Amino acid sequence: MRVHEIKTSVLKMVYEEGGSKGGKPVILVHGWPDSPRTWDKVLPALHAAGYRTIVPYLRGYGLSHFRSHLFGRNPRRTGQPVAFAQDVIDLADELKLQTFAFVGHDWGARTGYALAALFPRRLERMVVLSSVFQPGPAKTPPLPQSQAYWYQWFLCTDPGMKAFREDPVAYGKRMWDTWSPEGWYSPADLAEAAKSWTGKDFTEVVLHSYRSRWGHSPLDPSYAMLQTRFEGTVTLDVPTVFLQGLEDRCGLPETSDGMGRYFTNGYRRVLIDSVGHFPQRENPQLVAEEILRHLGERTAGQ
Repeated sequence: MRVHEIKTSVLKMVYEEGGSKGGKPVILVHGWPDSPRTWDKVLPALHAAGYRTIVPYLRGYGLSHFRSHLFGRNPRRTGQPVAFAQDVIDLADELKLQTFAFVGHDWGARTGYALAALFPRRLERMVVLSSVFQPGPAKTPPLPQSQAYWYQWFLCTDPGMKAFREDPVAYGKRMWDTWSPEGWYSPADLAEAAKSWTGKDFTEVVLHSYRSRWGHSPLDPSYAMLQTRFEGTVTLDVPTVFLQGLEDRCGLPETSDGMGRYFTNGYRRVLIDSVGHFPQRENPQLVAEEILRHLGERTAGQ
């Protein structure tokens, strides 16, 4: 993989590029708590099929950080999905990609929904994993899902913020230990991903993401127009495949029941046995097959 960086109005964004430079582009976005390493066992199949892959570090992860020095400004460490979507568009613009396919897990899935709502003409097809689309502002989920979201409520308290800032790696490890069946990852996998959780911006982006979702931190006014448009979007017009592990203990599988009603241009849900919240890590072969199947449907339809 080739490592590059771009500069946007607020970020120095680092991304990895692989596959054929002349291949059809696929942007793959990781979630929380994770890193671009989450796609390592999926990418070889995409490269073998001739695709060009672009894998960014989300804002605040790894070497992707805010350009605080610019003109004496101190940009907000915004964690809203619309901000992630704008970052992806900035990256695509820099690479002169008029259109691209998109794959996203967890926060990456939420980024995909924002892209499909705000920039639908840029997305050819989309594969999203583990996080569901629900129109409008965040709604209090049913009690079983609320219980699974304990970590979000915890970050909305002052003691929770303090504990997270003191040891974000231990906090992320707790998610890995509880969101999927026991023994699914190696210590080396966790250590490699956790390298992206120690940057100066990481904790503030995570805190803003969850606290703003539930009204405990203000939304960033810089993205007010995008936020309003996103919250007003009821259906998405990008052909979509949704993948979810049946053992997912973060986003419970039943939360995606009936989600197809929000997609107007093709939707398919794939539920994966014996897999938890990280399908691309737990069953990369199946995930790669589903991505290639969906992208191939685009080729066949042309």
